[in-house]
Amino acid sequence: MTSIWWIRRDLRTEDNGALGAACAEGPVVPLFVVDPIFLQHAGVPRLQFLFGTLRELDARMGGALVIRVGDPITEVVAVTQAVGAKAVFANRDFVPYGQSRDEKVAKALQSIGVHLVRADSPYVVDPGTIRKDDGTAVRVFTPFYKRWQQVPWQSAGTYEPDWLNTASMSVELPEIGMTTAILPDVGQDAAWSRWNGWSAQHLAEYKDSRNLPAVDGTSMMSPYLRFGVVHPRQLISDLPSHAGADVFRSEIAWREFYADVLFHRPDSMWKNLQAKMDVLPVDTDLAAKKRFAVWCEARTGYPIVDAGIRQMLAIGWMHNRVRMIVASFLVKDLHVPWQWGARFFMKHLVDGDIASNNHGWQWTAGTGTDASPYFRVFNPFGQSAKFDPTGDYLRQWIPEISDLDDEHIHAPWTLGMLVPKNYPAPMVDHATEREEALARYKAVSGK
Repeated sequence: MTSIWWIRRDLRTEDNGALGAACAEGPVVPLFVVDPIFLQHAGVPRLQFLFGTLRELDARMGGALVIRVGDPITEVVAVTQAVGAKAVFANRDFVPYGQSRDEKVAKALQSIGVHLVRADSPYVVDPGTIRKDDGTAVRVFTPFYKRWQQVPWQSAGTYEPDWLNTASMSVELPEIGMTTAILPDVGQDAAWSRWNGWSAQHLAEYKDSRNLPAVDGTSMMSPYLRFGVVHPRQLISDLPSHAGADVFRSEIAWREFYADVLFHRPDSMWKNLQAKMDVLPVDTDLAAKKRFAVWCEARTGYPIVDAGIRQMLAIGWMHNRVRMIVASFLVKDLHVPWQWGARFFMKHLVDGDIASNNHGWQWTAGTGTDASPYFRVFNPFGQSAKFDPTGDYLRQWIPEISDLDDEHIHAPWTLGMLVPKNYPAPMVDHATEREEALARYKAVSGK
C-alpha cells in the first residue's frame, strides 16, 4: 500500500516514527508542503536554513522528495489522490496553528477515504502527558522535570524506506530573498558532525561553560532540533554519565516544558501567562518605538547587548545567556512589551521556536510560568564582566571597542575623554531605568 510521509518538523530519515510507520505499509512518497503562513511569519535566515535542509534531505532520498507550495489542506489531498495513497503519516503537532491545520487536513482526507495517522512527535515526551496527581498541568519546571525523567520512551526502531519517486509532481521552492547571515551547515551529517565533535570535547564542562559566550560551551544543536534534523531522544540516548550531561538533559527538558506550557495555555503565545501582569505599564508610544529601533540596530551603547544582537544578525543564532541579558534590557531598561522583542527574535533566529522563544521572553519579563521575578533586573555591565571577563565575546562582535582593556571594554563610557568615538554612549542609564522598572512593579503589585 502506497503511503505519504508528510514531513513537517522531522526532516530526518533516522529514528522517525512517522516514516517508520509509513514504511511498514509499503512504498513511501515523501511530501513537504511549504505553507504560506510559515512564509509570512518566518524570517529569511530560518527559511534559508529550512530550504537548504530540504535540498539535503531530497538528495539523501535520491531525489524522491515532493515539494508543494500552498494550503496544506489542498496540497496534501491533491498529492494523496494523485499517487493513490491509502494513508498519510505525520508527526503530531502541538502548537495551536499546527493542531488546527492537522484537524482540517484529517477531515479533508477522511472525505476521500484516507486516514491521517499521527505517529511520533518532535519531543521525547509529548506535551500534555505530564500532569499533577489531580490531572492538572505542572506549571513549575523542577517538578515537571522530575516527572519527565520517569516517562518511558523508545526510539522509532529500524526500517528500510522504499521511496516511490514522484518528483515530477514537485515544484520549485519559492524565492525568499537573501540573507547576509552565515548559517549553520545543513543536513543530518552536519548535525551529527557538530554533535559528535562538540560533545566529545566540551560536554563534560557544559555545566559551567554554557554561560560563557566567548567559548564553544553550548552544543548549538538548536537549529537542528527546531526542524527535527535530529530528535532530542537521539541526543539523550548518546549522553554519558557526568554532571555536564545531566545539565544538558535538563536543558532538553526545558524545551519540552515550554512546549507543554503552550499546549495547556495556547493563549500564552502572545499574551502574558500571568494575567496579573497585564496591568504593569509598558511604553508603546513613538519614543518607545525609537528606543526599540536603536535596540534592533545594536546601538544601545551597552556592549553585551549590542554584541548579542549583532551575533544574531550575523549567524542567525544568539548565545542563551546573552539572550536573557538582551531581553532583560529591552523589557526592564527600555520598558517596552516583551512581544516586540519576541517577534524580532523570531524574524532573525534560525532556531526560532514559538514555545521556547516566547516563553523564554516571558521568563525574563516575569510574566510567564516559573518565571524570573519581575524585580530581578539583569545588570548588563555586571553580566558582561562576569560571563565574558576577558572581553573576547565583545571583541568578536564589536570591533569598534576591540582595543580596550579587559575592564573598560564592558563599559566604554567610563573612559571619559578616551571613550571610543565610533561607538555610541549608553542610550539610557541602567541604574535609573532599574529603579523605574521596580517602581512600576511596586505600583501595581504593592510589593
